Amino acid sequence: MKTVLRSLLSLALIVWLGAEIFFPIVAAITFGTLQPDTHTAGSIVGHLLRILHNMGLVSGIVALALLALAPAWGLFKPRAVLAPMALVVLMLACTVYSQFVIIPAMERDRIAAGGAIDAVDAADPSRIHFNKLHNRSERVEGIVILLGLATVVLVAGAETTRI
Repeated sequence: MKTVLRSLLSLALIVWLGAEIFFPIVAAITFGTLQPDTHTAGSIVGHLLRILHNMGLVSGIVALALLALAPAWGLFKPRAVLAPMALVVLMLACTVYSQFVIIPAMERDRIAAGGAIDAVDAADPSRIHFNKLHNRSERVEGIVILLGLATVVLVAGAETTRI
């Protein structure tokens, strides 16, 4: 049973972190393939980002639940799960922020710009704000990746401690 629970915890982290690492590659290929039509590429990438966030939210909740229950099941010492749990909570917070704050604000800016953000002047306030949010979104996703890597390291270290 312990192996199944550890495997589920690993799988939750693998799904989330793997998707986070793979997403920039998908975005780059999408924009490269649809280069003249950045509006369509942006729509596709935006839709994929929402899917990525939903996967992250589910994976994060599963990982958090498993980490919370791990000491009761004899998987880890209680102190060994505190740091990984805190990191997963931060990852969830970043994902929620991106999904429910940044993306809707970017969508409002896109609509205010007439639908295609690249079609308006670079000095347009909607485009400036959109680009600012886009940069913030990239930083938030990068933070999620770093927190995820740190979580994996801490969980791996927790597995090596004797119970």
